[in-house]
Amino acid sequence: MKRVIFYMLMFSVFMVYAQVEKPIDTAKTLYFIDGDTIPVSEIALEPVYVFQPLRFKDRKERVQYYILKRKTIKVYPYAKLAAERLVSLNERLGQIESKRKRKKYTKMLQQYMEEEFTEELKKLTRTEGQILVKLIHRQTGITTFDLVKDLRSGWRAFWYNTTASMFDISLKEEYHPESNHEDYLIEDILQRAFAVNRIPRQPSVLDFDYATLTNKWTNRQ
Repeated sequence: MKRVIFYMLMFSVFMVYAQVEKPIDTAKTLYFIDGDTIPVSEIALEPVYVFQPLRFKDRKERVQYYILKRKTIKVYPYAKLAAERLVSLNERLGQIESKRKRKKYTKMLQQYMEEEFTEELKKLTRTEGQILVKLIHRQTGITTFDLVKDLRSGWRAFWYNTTASMFDISLKEEYHPESNHEDYLIEDILQRAFAVNRIPRQPSVLDFDYATLTNKWTNRQ
C-alpha cells in the first residue's frame, strides 16, 4: 500500500512539474493571415450555420422549392452586381464636386449597365424578374423603382414600373424574409449556396438574422 501511495505522489509531482514547466498561453499566440506581415492574436471567423434538413409536406412543395432555388441562383449575380455598382457610384460621386460632372458620370455608368446586361435581363421570366427585384432590395436596401428614379428620373421610373406591371412585376417590391415565407425560402437558398461556395457571399444591408428567421418559420410549420 505504501508503494502505491509513493507512486501516486510521484505521479502528482510529475504532473505539477509538467504544468509549471510547459504553460500554455494562448493569449500570446500570433497568427499571420493571407500573407500579412503584421501578426494578430485573434482571427475573426464568419458565422457558421448548422442547416436543418430540408423537409417538404409533399412532392409538389419539394418541386416548388427547387424551382425557386434554380431561379434565385440564376438572378443573384445581377443583384450582387447592382449593389457593387451602387457602392462604386456613391463613392465616386462623393469625389466629384461639379454637378454637371456628377450627372455625366451617373449617366455613363447607367448606360454601361444597360448595354452590358439588358439583353440578359430580357431573357428572365416574370418570376425571375420579381425575385431579382427583391434581391436588389436585399443587397442595396433600396427598391428598384427608387434606384431608377434616383439614377434617371421620376417619369422614367414610373414608365418602367408601369411596363413591368403589365408582366405582373412590381419594381417597388421589397424583401421581407421575416414576414414573407417565400422571401425566407430565398434567404435559405442563398445561405446554403454561400456555405458551399456555389455563389459569392454578399451580406444583406437589411436588418435580419438568418438563424432567428429559421427558428421562427420552423416553429410555425
